[in-house]
Amino acid sequence: MRLQKATQYGLYAILELARDPSRQLSAMDIADKFNISSNHLAKVLRDLGRAGLVDSVRGAGGGYRFSNNSKRVTLMDVINIFENIGSEDHTSHELGDQTDIGRALCSVRDEIDEITQATLGSITIDTLLKTISIK
Repeated sequence: MRLQKATQYGLYAILELARDPSRQLSAMDIADKFNISSNHLAKVLRDLGRAGLVDSVRGAGGGYRFSNNSKRVTLMDVINIFENIGSEDHTSHELGDQTDIGRALCSVRDEIDEITQATLGSITIDTLLKTISIK
């Protein structure tokens, strides 16, 4: 599965900010750490703010802070802000999809999508951060 850049940037930002919710970081701080565009990240952070996951403070010394419950927010919650995983329409657009083999393959793809969604929906930000600190 491939995630859009905005989604990846959103996950980077949420995980970095949730490491220490009392800490405030600028978009530039986060962008530098992950070697990504600060302009693109600023747009992503704005979307995360609208979703209620981060708070922003303007002005000198401003930045962003994680503002939600890392034990309840899942990876899927963040991903859904930027894209809709598993919503692809598998209504046979290819001629081969109308065959018995094509329908079987579509069924497998649908099952993989369901498993992916369930997995991403079960992993909280807190859980993932714990795995990082173990390593």
